[in-house]
Amino acid sequence: MGGSNAVTAEDSAPHQISTTDIGGTEKEEKMDVGGEPTAVTRVDGAADLAQRETTDQSRLRTQRQIPTIQVVSHHAVVPPPPITTPPQSQTVQIPNTQASISTLNSTKYTNRITLFFFLLQLAAAVVAFAFFSFKAVQGVIEQGTGKSRRERRALMFWLPPIEGASLLGIILAFAWQRSFRAWPAFMVSFSVWACFLITMAAGILLLCFSMPATDGVGILVLLFSVGTGIYACWIPRRASFSGHIFAKSLQPVHKFPGVNGPAYIMMGIGFLWISLWCFAVIGALEFYYPPLTIFVLVVSLMWTAEVMRNVANLTVSRVIALYYLRGMQCNIQFSFQRAASINLGSACLGSLLVPSIEALRIIARGLNLLEGEDEFLFSCAHCCLRVMESIFRYGNSWAFVHIAAYGKGFVAASQSTWGLFNSRGMEELVDSDITSSICFLTGVSSGALCVIFAASWTFSEHPRYTITVSLVAFFVGYLATRIGMALPQACVACFYVCYAENPGVRLFDSTIPDRLAKIRAAGQESVSATPRFVSRRVLTA
Repeated sequence: MGGSNAVTAEDSAPHQISTTDIGGTEKEEKMDVGGEPTAVTRVDGAADLAQRETTDQSRLRTQRQIPTIQVVSHHAVVPPPPITTPPQSQTVQIPNTQASISTLNSTKYTNRITLFFFLLQLAAAVVAFAFFSFKAVQGVIEQGTGKSRRERRALMFWLPPIEGASLLGIILAFAWQRSFRAWPAFMVSFSVWACFLITMAAGILLLCFSMPATDGVGILVLLFSVGTGIYACWIPRRASFSGHIFAKSLQPVHKFPGVNGPAYIMMGIGFLWISLWCFAVIGALEFYYPPLTIFVLVVSLMWTAEVMRNVANLTVSRVIALYYLRGMQCNIQFSFQRAASINLGSACLGSLLVPSIEALRIIARGLNLLEGEDEFLFSCAHCCLRVMESIFRYGNSWAFVHIAAYGKGFVAASQSTWGLFNSRGMEELVDSDITSSICFLTGVSSGALCVIFAASWTFSEHPRYTITVSLVAFFVGYLATRIGMALPQACVACFYVCYAENPGVRLFDSTIPDRLAKIRAAGQESVSATPRFVSRRVLTA
């Protein structure tokens, strides 16, 4: 019995369990046979071990930060990590880029009402040309009547000088455009003084014919020549800057060798149209109310020729504007097709409004110079300034750039371009621009040369037709040259508008900023701006 209760020394000894604490120190726990702990012996003592455990735990927390465990419900919305969130600018740029690309190729016809009336007028003009041409042929075929004799004389002595003047106008248009592309800085001053000399020569020639009609027209031409000379003396500073702008804006033309092709096509179509028009006028001379009929034909020809010019303007504007704004090599044929179809309505509306706006601009400039202290002229100048301020906001020649580039209507494009000028502080700069005046004077010079050519020919053959031939010759020569000058005028407009839209493009230099700095520094002493702005005296009153 005693043996059964005997316990060996190993069994009776308390069980020793060796463990290792967090800090790596060993500790022993003595367990009795029943599993109850009897004693705990530490290596270095209880106090030292407690201090070591505290130090080791703080060291572990310092070396390794363990993220806290977050318990998330199954239906809770977990926000995305901030690192994977794309920048806000990227999400905004993508749709804007897509919208701008789709806008460049817009297929929506602009200003459809004006387009409808222009096409209606064009169809009526074709019918009128056919009818009056038939009447002219019928009158020539008839024998022994006064009508046949008059129409034969018109065919012999009236039509050839006008056709020759039309051909001369086409040649001069080619010459002007080529000269501006080759020597832009020189041609600005040359065109102003050449207009002064050529118009004076034409006026003197008409006075030498010693007929009442030619004397009256000759005096008017001489007065215009004197005004041109005064204008040439008034703009020497602006002429130098305008020559520099012509040179800078015509540089991209060399990258597009066929960009002047649409202007040449329009000049060829214009020559054929003017030839048919002249033949139709002969038949209209024997129709009911000849003055009224011929006046309607003249208005129709003016609108049609101006639309031809603006079609060439839109073609060049699209090619040059997309090169500035997008760096694109735009197809010239595609641009010409858009200008002659989708944007034709805007060209028709602009052809009606822009010449009127330019005429008001000239009148306002003259009144601003002459107003002085006269109360009547002061009131007229104030009224014209207010009218021009509203007109330039809703209709200006700069609109053709946005019409060609973005397919906008004429009024919307006028507002957007003028808004860009306002935002950049460029109103005085574009108001003082004389590009349109230079192109106008080149047309007048060509018209005066055609007058000298046709009037001399007609006076030697049939003096009775001298005045009518002179007027028609001036008309056709002016229109032909304005069509040819659509290229440089469109390039200058693109240079201004595209800079206002994105001045950070590397294709632009410091030409415009330097000019703006001079204008703001010198004020009215260096540049005389177009009197669109109300003067300080007007505001005070």
